[in-house]
Amino acid sequence: MSAGIELRGVSKRYAADAAARAAVDGISFEIPRGSLTTILGPSGCGKTTTLRLIAGLETPSAGQILIGGRDVTRLGPAQRNVSMMFQSYALFPHMDVVENVSYGLRMSGVPTGEARRRAIDALQTVGLVDFDARLPSELSGGQQQRVALARALVLQPQVLLFDEPLSNLDARLRREMRDEIRALQQRLQLTVAYVTHDQGEALAVSDHIIVMDHGVIAQRGTPQDLYEAPASEFVAAFMGEAMLFDAQADGAGGIALGPLRVVPRRPVPAGAVKLAVRPEAWQLGPPGQGLAGRLAKLSYLGSSYEYSFDTELGPVFVVSPDVGHALGLGSEVGLQLASHGVAIVRPS
Repeated sequence: MSAGIELRGVSKRYAADAAARAAVDGISFEIPRGSLTTILGPSGCGKTTTLRLIAGLETPSAGQILIGGRDVTRLGPAQRNVSMMFQSYALFPHMDVVENVSYGLRMSGVPTGEARRRAIDALQTVGLVDFDARLPSELSGGQQQRVALARALVLQPQVLLFDEPLSNLDARLRREMRDEIRALQQRLQLTVAYVTHDQGEALAVSDHIIVMDHGVIAQRGTPQDLYEAPASEFVAAFMGEAMLFDAQADGAGGIALGPLRVVPRRPVPAGAVKLAVRPEAWQLGPPGQGLAGRLAKLSYLGSSYEYSFDTELGPVFVVSPDVGHALGLGSEVGLQLASHGVAIVRPS
């Protein structure tokens, strides 16, 4: 599959001092045409700067940016055939819905009638019918987001960019819009770069994920790659609240974690290792079996309980779907590990 977006050794420094840390530091990656790649990471990691570099809103200090095989490194946003959907939606409050959606077309010289027709088609694509004459102030947050999405789509861009598009929505609407964006991307075969700090959102919408840390790429791969085989302590902790434990590989196909023995998928040389254990990997059993734990904290979340146990390994965080049999504070249990949700990581 050919690259829709390609970055080659791209850096961005805001300070004149060459010794100052770069916001983006020599990153290279490809986003295949017709796929959705999420750039994920904590605040300040460089993900939004990377998106702005692709959009042409920032100029790289070094490196090349290609879109559809064309070098666009020194081209402005209008020359890149890229649409960007911002966190704030940036709708014009004095324009109705159709005027907002058709604005970019009209500024590009498309006749008013044609621009209006295309705007109405785009609104239908995102599920907004008969909203043409409403003002943004008359719309819900989800409806405003659909208008912003229609405005981006109506330009028929080669690349669509999303910068934290769901952060202003409540939890239920976030899930609905997340699914709609993914379905729309797949139906129209759009090339999308999507920025978020939300791991669950990234796992749900992405073909590929790029995790950034302090301006560099910590790991990239499929959602399954990053969740099941994190390459570092940072990625393991960031993707799904994994807890890190010191463990010992015995060289005979097993790893000792306190009284527990873990069998890795691949042979591991004898010596000290780090194990990343996700909350759902722990299984609760009767006292005296496995790792002894005493319940110190609990939270009821409706579909699950979150437990924190005191153990010889330190605090252990567990997510249990068994809401019909809640444990009481101080309960004694035996903790075992499932075959999933456990990964070996290299020390940071």
